[in-house]
Amino acid sequence: MAEAQNIPAGSTTAGSIAVAAESTVATRMSAPPSYDVADFPVPHGREEEWRFTPLDRLAGLHDGSAVATAGGVTVEVTAPEGVTVETVGREDTRLGKAGSPVDRVAAQAYSSFEKATVVTVPKEAVLTEPIRISVHGESPEGQLATAFGHHHIELGAFAEAVVVIDHTGDAALAANVDYVLGDGAKLTVVAVQDWDDKAVHIAQHNALVGRDASFKSVVVTFGGDVVRLHPRVSYAGTGGEAELFGLYFTDAGQHQEHRLLVTHNTPHCKSNVVYKGALQGDDAHAVWIGDVLIEAKAEGTDTYEMNRNLVLTDGARVDSVPNLEIETGEIVGAGHASATGRFDDEQLFYLMARGIPEVEARRLVVRGFFAELVQQIGLSDVEERLIAKIEAELEASV
Repeated sequence: MAEAQNIPAGSTTAGSIAVAAESTVATRMSAPPSYDVADFPVPHGREEEWRFTPLDRLAGLHDGSAVATAGGVTVEVTAPEGVTVETVGREDTRLGKAGSPVDRVAAQAYSSFEKATVVTVPKEAVLTEPIRISVHGESPEGQLATAFGHHHIELGAFAEAVVVIDHTGDAALAANVDYVLGDGAKLTVVAVQDWDDKAVHIAQHNALVGRDASFKSVVVTFGGDVVRLHPRVSYAGTGGEAELFGLYFTDAGQHQEHRLLVTHNTPHCKSNVVYKGALQGDDAHAVWIGDVLIEAKAEGTDTYEMNRNLVLTDGARVDSVPNLEIETGEIVGAGHASATGRFDDEQLFYLMARGIPEVEARRLVVRGFFAELVQQIGLSDVEERLIAKIEAELEASV
């Protein structure tokens, strides 16, 4: 279990943390962002950014052998009045504005998609209903459909919106998702990975947060054979805030990987990261990599990241690696924490001593573990659905 590390402004500890994390972070950043697939060699599994990923289960998305299947994945958007929804071609100049691909799969996705979905919320619009984007995979029997996608969500200055991106069905999907927030805008995104058992989903999420804008991301991962998500945040102006929350339940044989990077490249911005996961079953494997980079010009930064994992059965494995690199001592504060453990026997005993059966007691402990993250969603229908999924996962383990 790794203990929390807090670095107050001006602390000499900041230097030691930066040195300790430097080798890992620098390795991940050694390949500069690029839209050209040729700039990224085919991964062999020994690279820092790929060492945890089962390459042989990626359906060829990483080595160029995957070919898009016609009609394999459909995208449907439901949006309130006043929101513009477009299907655009590769030549649209808005695409890629939030960030460039940082690995071979993201570059392959960017160079291979034919149509992109662009959702625009006009300036000063305050939406009272969420924008819902449904991504559904439909694979022929005995095969796995392949698709490459791109979504671009942009909010004008002082606009406010909630977006739900829901992934279901079976497919091998590589995608890039861009979030561009104008000055003073507020965006909450709930990305749900509720794939069927054979699905492979690899995606890079790029958020560009404007001056005094607020970005909240809630990533929920349940289904799929392999899911590998790469959320990234950078700032386009001072006063920006980013909150990144994640909830994952990794079952037998599943590989779920979340690799985050928050780049504080502008003064006086904030970020907060909280990811929690539960694992059960043989060969269940969860990976969480949390990187925070505070550049020399990002004075006044306030950041914290935390990962917690609850191992429910034998045979499950967790790799949790928080990294913090600081290039200036003029910060408000920075820290990270990571912990992995089993059920708290004292909690179970307390509940069982009050007449609650063991199965129900375990269920209550897990629900309590995830409660603070489920509440961040703010949409009752999505929250109820996720609680039901957690209950179903626990029921299957009994």
